[in-house]
Amino acid sequence: MKIVILDGYVENPGDLSWKGFEQLGEVRIYDRTPENLITERIQGAEAVITNKTPIREETLAACPSVRYIGVLATGYNVVDTEAAARRNIPVCNIPAYGTDAVAQMVFALLLEVCQHVGEHSAAVKEGEWTKNQDWCFWKYPLIELKGKTMGIIGFGRIGQSVGKIAHVFGMHVLAYGGSSSSEDTAFAERVTFEELCARSDVISLHCPLFPSTRGIINKDSIAMMKDGVILINTSRGGLIVENDLAEALQCGKIYAAACDVVSTEPIQQDNPLLKCDNCILTPHIAWAAKESRERLMQIAVENLRCFCEGKPQNVVNL
Repeated sequence: MKIVILDGYVENPGDLSWKGFEQLGEVRIYDRTPENLITERIQGAEAVITNKTPIREETLAACPSVRYIGVLATGYNVVDTEAAARRNIPVCNIPAYGTDAVAQMVFALLLEVCQHVGEHSAAVKEGEWTKNQDWCFWKYPLIELKGKTMGIIGFGRIGQSVGKIAHVFGMHVLAYGGSSSSEDTAFAERVTFEELCARSDVISLHCPLFPSTRGIINKDSIAMMKDGVILINTSRGGLIVENDLAEALQCGKIYAAACDVVSTEPIQQDNPLLKCDNCILTPHIAWAAKESRERLMQIAVENLRCFCEGKPQNVVNL
C-alpha cells in the first residue's frame, strides 16, 4: 500500500515516530503541502493522511487510486466527506485523543487570567520586587475561583473533563449542550444557553463548529452575560464573532478572554483581538502535549490498520 502523509510536521516535528505507518506500507511524508501540489503528491496513493491540507472533490476525481483518507485530528471539515462517500472512500478521524490535554490548557489559560503568573515573573526579573518597599506586590487584581460559576458550552468529553476540574476547584458548574449522563449531572447543572450566559462568571467553549454554532458568541449573547465575565475558547475560532468580542473587551463588559483558537489560522495581523491587552492568545496548542500527540499517532495508525483488515473504525462519512 502506498501511503502519503501530506502535512505531518505539526503532529510530529521530530519527537515521535512514523514507524507504525511504515509497517503498513510504503510511506511518503511531507511536512507541508501547498494546494497546488496536493494532486501531484497523492497520485497513485491508496491511503492519504492529512491534518489541515484540504481534500476536495476535484482532487479525488483526479486521483482514482485513493481508497482511504485519514485525518490527524478530531475535526474533519478539511475533507469533502460527501465526495469521498460517493466513491466509497472512508474518512476516519481521531476522537478523544486530547481530552485531558485540552482540559489542562483551559485551566492554564484561566489561571493566567486570575493570577498573571507570567507577568509577575517578568516584573520580578525586571527588578520591580528588588526595588519594592514592601515584601510583596501585585500588578493586577488576583481572582479566587472557589465559589465562582463556570458555564460550559458543549458538554461532551472535553467539556465534562473541564467541568470535573472546575468542581474540584470549588466552582459551581453549569452545562449546555452535549451528552447527558448520571455521572455528569452529579457535578453539573443543566441549563439553557440564555441562563448559562446570565449566571456564569467564567464561560468555556467546547462545542463543535457547525452552522448552528458559528458565531454563537456575538453582541447579543455577550449582552446576556454578567458584566466582568471571563471567556475561554479552546474549541474553534469560528464560534466567536471576533469584532464583537474585541468591543466587549475594550469596554470592560468582558473582563478578560483567553483564546487558543481564532477564526483564521495562523492569526492575521488585522485580527481585532491582537489589540486587546486583556485577551490572551496562544497558537492552537491545547492539543499538542507530546502524550496527546502520541495517542493521536497510535489511533491514526490503528485506523489505517483496521481499514486494511476490512473493519474500518472512526469512520465519519459512511
